[in-house]
Order: sequence, then structure tokens, then C-alpha cells
Amino acid sequence: MAKAAKKITLSRSRDIPFNKLVLSEANVRRTEANLAIEELAQDIDRREDLVQGLNVRPVLDADGNETGMFEIPAGGRRYRALERLVKAKRFPKDGLVPCIVRDPTTKILAEDDSLAENTQRLPLLPLDQYRAFMRLRDKGMTEEEIASAFFTTVQVVKQRLRLVSVSQVLLDVYAADGMTLEMLMAFTVNPDHARQEQIWEAIQHSYNRQPWHIRQLLTETTIPASDKRALFVGVEAYKQAGGTVLRDLFEADEGGWLQDPALLDRLVSEKLKATADEIANEGWKWLTVDVDLPYGYDHGLRALTGSFVDLTKEERAAREALREEHERLEVEYAGTDELPDEIDQRLGAIEAELQAFEKRPVIYDPVEIARAGAFVSIDRDGELVIDRGHVRPEDEAPETIEGDKIESDADAGGDPEGTQAVPSVQRAVITIGGQPTEPEDDEEDVIKPLPERLVAELTAHRTLALRDAVGGNPQVALTALLHKLVRDTFQRAGTSGASLQASVNHVFFREQGKDLAESPYAKSIAQRHEDWEADLPGDDDALWDWLDALDDASRLALLAHCVSYGVNALYERPNPFSGSGVSQHSPDRRMAEADRLARATGLDMIEAGFRPTVDNYLSRVTKLRILTAVREGAGERAASLIEHLKKGDMAKEAERLLADTGWLPEPLRMIDLGQDAEPAVEAGVEALPAFLTDEEDEDHQADDDERQQLVAAE
Repeated sequence: MAKAAKKITLSRSRDIPFNKLVLSEANVRRTEANLAIEELAQDIDRREDLVQGLNVRPVLDADGNETGMFEIPAGGRRYRALERLVKAKRFPKDGLVPCIVRDPTTKILAEDDSLAENTQRLPLLPLDQYRAFMRLRDKGMTEEEIASAFFTTVQVVKQRLRLVSVSQVLLDVYAADGMTLEMLMAFTVNPDHARQEQIWEAIQHSYNRQPWHIRQLLTETTIPASDKRALFVGVEAYKQAGGTVLRDLFEADEGGWLQDPALLDRLVSEKLKATADEIANEGWKWLTVDVDLPYGYDHGLRALTGSFVDLTKEERAAREALREEHERLEVEYAGTDELPDEIDQRLGAIEAELQAFEKRPVIYDPVEIARAGAFVSIDRDGELVIDRGHVRPEDEAPETIEGDKIESDADAGGDPEGTQAVPSVQRAVITIGGQPTEPEDDEEDVIKPLPERLVAELTAHRTLALRDAVGGNPQVALTALLHKLVRDTFQRAGTSGASLQASVNHVFFREQGKDLAESPYAKSIAQRHEDWEADLPGDDDALWDWLDALDDASRLALLAHCVSYGVNALYERPNPFSGSGVSQHSPDRRMAEADRLARATGLDMIEAGFRPTVDNYLSRVTKLRILTAVREGAGERAASLIEHLKKGDMAKEAERLLADTGWLPEPLRMIDLGQDAEPAVEAGVEALPAFLTDEEDEDHQADDDERQQLVAAE
């Protein structure tokens, strides 16, 4: 017959007077933590009760009889906390204490009980703590009161409460040990539950489940508060405008992430425009405003020379006093290894004040101001950058060419002294991000010529694509180079305006879209260049030997790459009277020869990777041009679907409709050899395409110069 298992009998509980209790020598916790005891005493005092009773055993005399006293092997910290309350007269000496009384005859040692109570307990999980904090807050306790009650910081309470922003799906995963606490905390950075679950779905089986990677994915569509645009506008101004900021309570986030990039960009544009309006009142002819000015933005421009505003006597005296103080402090502390903080700060303040004297306004000649312009941008620290005094080649004063007579105001009797008058009223033409700030008349029925800057940016795309095509086609590169050399050697024609510069002058793009560097052809050229550069010897003599040892295929490939850097298919406004002397003939010839290179290499801008987008074309032209593009690329029905939209929405929809149609803006199309073209300036050179000419008003085409004048920008 099977023996029945013995049933457990739990020890009875009793209320025992405090003065009948003593600490047991069997208590394994010997290290006294005064702070922990004080915190527990305050907690007992606040709630006026014990949450957990004491574990006690009767004290026996020599004969094994109970003495009426009880020792405490488990619960010593609670006893010491009550002891402090007794000394503070907050608890009576004979006050009853709830206790569990163990049978003195048990085989379980007192040390066993003490050890079990301190080890056989599970610390509260942060998720359970979060839920408890939530219930307390829902029942009226503030975060400060919760922190004070549980002897923690408000920051810890805020962190635990922040877990409410995590999807319940992810909380369940964490509760089932499916992710670490650090991973769960990383998800709190973005309160979008759908996005959180999407990220978890993507990374849960990935090798990269690090918290930093989770944060990166959850903030990839936001703008860091450390971004120069955010620093320029200010996070507070962004929030006042209705923007939201994501914050990470668990990590240093440098101010968080701005969740509305469109709003931030609008605020940046408005602030830059306000600054530009102020500078425009100085009389400049043009202002170019952009968050990021391209490298070499002032290439080819003449810088004006101005003079600083004179200092007043008071300012000179103040500057001299600062210099003397700076010199005195440097001499006084020259022998010290480390400057005292207050001296270091003072020296820094003096240097800042002296630098301010060097940044005083510059005075320019009003006549020069009338033909010059300025650039406005933002530096990496979000500070405004104003670069005044640059003259474009086409704005230079006309120069008299020997043998020609150009009638001036003096010749006409308007200015007998021969001086140039300063315009009485001039409003600067302001462009922000390459787009004019003046509103366009989108209701006109006539399609206007494309803006010059847009044409320049589009032809920059074509130039890079041509370079990539020529660099990958040694046969065409060799033909193009030989063609150039033969013309030079046999003096068959002038080389002005040729699309291939045999000296391989690297042409920089003064006007370029932000997407140019990320285009497939730009990356292809850069990769090809890096591959060759890695193989080239550094010494010139070694380079000759290395080139001499190349096989024919490699030599031709390298030749093609080098020749490609001389390709120039950029649009340039002709101005024969400027210092650069660019005539109409040069861009005519350049465009025609670039077209010939495109045909020879089989270049197709669509296959090369160009797509018309909102940024690189559609937001830069009128609504009529947008509709024309959609009509040409996607058909009349597609155009009719968007013709009622506002320009911004129309441009976005047009980008989608044109994505796979193969449609290209006119500057990127090849000239149709079958069209009726006007005679070229030189035999063998095709005429300029129609998008760069204004053929609608024949009254303004009286002579050859006017007929070929570019009016791509107004």
C-alpha cells in the first residue's frame, strides 16, 4: 500500500510586542546598511504599517522551555527600522508587530530561514514596476510623489512610465524574455506603435538587434536637434510652430529628434528669406540663399574689395584696453601648467570681443554693389553666413573692343563726364535653393523658357553621364581625342567652345542640384577613379614605366577615363562683352558636340539613371510645364487627373506619373537631326535646341546676334 505524502502545516502568525523581540545571531545579513534602514523606516512611517511581517522563533531556556522572548532570524532590517521609529517616539515600545512564529523543534535551521528570505525572492521587473507606477499615477499620485515614496529619482519614474509608449505586442515579447530591457527602452524613442512593430518584425531574426540600431531605425525619418537647420531655427521656435520632438529618456540624445522635417525646412526658408530681404535693402543685384552652398560656389566670380568701417575713438580705446589686458594675463600666468578657470574664461571672452572688432561691416562702392551679389547660408553650427561682394562674368561692365563702337550714355549726351550712374532703385533678385522667391504666374497660357539655373543643373547631370559613357567606351574616347588633336594640328577650326578640352581641365559645376552627387553616373565615375588611383604609382618616372608596361586594353581604358574628365556639356549664358568673353558660338558648339558624343556612346539619360523629380525639375517650373511633361510622358488622361491640384501636390503626383515613362526635360534630350534647324555658326555644328531659345516673338530676331541670344532665364 502506497504511503501518503505528508501534508504541509504552515507556521502560525501572532502579534508580538516589540519589546519582546531580539535579533538572532543566526541572521545571515551582518552588514548594516544605514541608508537602507532609514529609507525603510520612512516607508513604514508613511504607510503606518508593515508590508511584510517578521520571521521569529521562541527563545528557549536551558531546559527547553519558552522564555516569552522571540529572536528574529529573518526580518532584521524591518526590526531595526521599527527600532528607529521607537527611538523617534513614532512607535510604542510595546507596540504589536505581526510575526510568523516557527516551531522551535523544526529541523530547518534558523540560518536556513534567514538565507532563504534573502535569496528566494525575485526582484521586481521594470515592466511590473512600470505597471505599478502607472496605477499609482492613475490614482492621483504625481511623479514626484512616486519618486519620493519609493526612494528613487523622478527621472527613473519618468523612464518607467515612458514604457507606456511601447506597443503592447512588444511588451508581451519582453515579458516572455523575447528581448532585453535595453532593447525595450530603445523602442520608447518613437511612440508610433505600428512603426515599432514594423521595426521589430524586421530585426527580430537579424544579427543586429542592438538598441542603438533600433533607435536609428525609429528616427531615420527625423532630423536630429544637433542638425544645423535645427540649431539655426531653434527647437523652441520649432515647437511653438506646432512641431513635435522625440526624446530618449534612457540615452543622451543631444536634444532629441525633430519629427516634422517639412515644417523645419519651411521655418528655415522663412528665416533665411527674412534675412535675405534685409540684405537686399543694401542694393545688391542678386542674392543666392541656400542651406548648403555647393563646393566652389564662388568659382569664376570676381570678389569686390571693400574697406572696413572706421572705429570710433571709444572703440579704439576699448580694443587697446582689451589687448593690454590679454597681454598682461598671458605674462602673469606664463609659468603655470594650467590656467585657473576664471582666467581661462576671461581670456576667451577677451578674444571673442577682439574678434568682434575684426568683423565690423565692410563698405563697398555703390556702383559695384549695383552689379554684384551675395550668398547667404548656414554653417555647421547653425550660425548665419553672409558672403557679400561677388560679381558674375555676365554682370561685368562692358568693355570697348578695338574697331567697334559701342554707344554709351556719354555718347548720347546723357553722361558728359563719362561716369556710370548708380541705379536709383534696384531690387535684388533673391533665389532660395535655386528657386526665385517671387511668385510665378502659373495662369499664363504661354510656356516660359526654362530658368537658367535649372538648365545649368540639368546639363550638369548630362555632363556627368557623358563622362561616365565616354570613360567606359575607349573607342569613342580615342576618336574624340584624335578628332581634337587633328583639328588643333591642322588648324581646321578654332577650339573655342569645344566640348572636349584635350588638356583635361576639370570643370566644376557652379550650379548643381543636391541629387547630382548621388546619381548612378556620378558614383560610377568616382568608383572608376578610385580603382585606377589605387593602382597608379606615386613617382612620375615609375608612372611612365607603369604606363609603358600596360597592355593595350588597359591603356585604352585608362585613356578613356582621363579623356572623360575633359567632357563639358554645361549650359553657359553667352556674354561677349564680359571679361570672360563667352560668345554665342561657344555654347552652340558645345551643345552640338556633346550631342554627337552622346550618339557615339549610345548615352540614354533614362538608362543612365536620371528620373525627373520634384527637386530636380518639377518644383522648379510652372504648372503649365508640369502638365506638358505629364501629357508628353503619361498621356492626356494622366494630365487631366492632376490639373486641378496646387503646384506642390501637382509636382509630387507628376513625379509618380512620370517615373517609368522615359520622359526627359528638354536639356537632357538629344537634338532631333530631322528637325528644321537654323544654319549653324560653323559647318558641322548643329544649332542650339529650341528649349534654349525664344522663338515665339519674331519681332525680336532682327539680326544674327538677337536670333541666337539665350533667354533661358528671366
